[in-house]
Order: sequence, then structure tokens, then C-alpha cells
Amino acid sequence: MEIDVRHDKKRVNIWLTRAESGDVELRGSLEPLYKKYKAKKYLVAVYESGTESLEDSVRALLLFNKVRLRELDANRLSTEAAVESSHEGVQC
Repeated sequence: MEIDVRHDKKRVNIWLTRAESGDVELRGSLEPLYKKYKAKKYLVAVYESGTESLEDSVRALLLFNKVRLRELDANRLSTEAAVESSHEGVQC
């Protein structure tokens, strides 16, 4: 387990290994920590190691982002073209 307290952002990041994620006793022992930082209005985030391949997951995320950026760019260009065509022939 790794605990990273970011006072500048009022955030606590707790990183658990796969084995620690399933440890009920360990998770219960974190309750006082949650309460302590909640009283200080910090956000406590718990990150658990997954069961999937990190490489495959990152590759899928990057591919999704690439496709999504292309979609957003195409929508932006389409909107710009529509605005330009609606202004054609208009005298200022």
C-alpha cells in the first residue's frame, strides 16, 4: 500500500495492490484515515490494482481518445463550414 497526501490539492491517494484490495481487515483499518481527512475536507481516493493487462488497457484508452478527437474535430469543421455558408451572400 502506498499513501500519497497532497496538501496543496487537499487530496489523499491510496494505492492498493491486488492482494491488498481483497483484504477486508486492511480496508477496515483505513476507516480512521478516511474520517481524519474527511474532517479536513480532503478528497480520499483509493486506487486498486486491476486484473487486466495494463498495456492492453492503455492501448485501448489511447485508441478511444484518438477516435474521439477525430470525431470532435470533424464536428467542429462541419459547424464552421455551416456557419461560413450561412454568411455567404450577406452584406455587412
